[in-house]
Amino acid sequence: MLRSVNRVLIGLTGLVLLGLGGSVLAGALWADPGTVLLSASARQRWRDQAWWWPVVLGGLAVLVLLALGWLVAQFRRPRPAEVLVDTRDGDGATLRGRALEAVMEEAAEAVEGVARARVRVTGAGDAPVAYVSVLLEPEASPDAVIAGLTHGVLARAREATGLPELPAEVQLRAASRRPRRVA
Repeated sequence: MLRSVNRVLIGLTGLVLLGLGGSVLAGALWADPGTVLLSASARQRWRDQAWWWPVVLGGLAVLVLLALGWLVAQFRRPRPAEVLVDTRDGDGATLRGRALEAVMEEAAEAVEGVARARVRVTGAGDAPVAYVSVLLEPEASPDAVIAGLTHGVLARAREATGLPELPAEVQLRAASRRPRRVA
């Protein structure tokens, strides 16, 4: 529901901005080259008011920052505050999404060959998706790490949450073998 409302608002905002931009462009095409957007009387109307132009420019700056924040928020994956846990007794329970991430990170870092791990749980509370980013130690075997994550960390997370179909995406990065310089 919220996603569709957001899409409608983005679409309406885009149409309004497109219409305004098109009308300004069309007006500029048929206007004389020396014509300005605001007439001299409109520009001088507020000239005596020292507060006017800083308020207008500050308001526009705030609008631009809010629009940029909204744009950045569109690319974030939603994180569930709580994950629904199937307790197999009919009642169910909830688990904080960040707690699940913390436990999975700790378990992933305990896998042999993992130098550092980062887990992010996204999606809805009843259908979460785990994204695991792992930094491998220089001598680690990627196959062994994947097996440890699949049969250890992810299997325990699926069992604990009661979600046998907990999808997961694992990204492996290799640590550098370059020796550190000691000064």
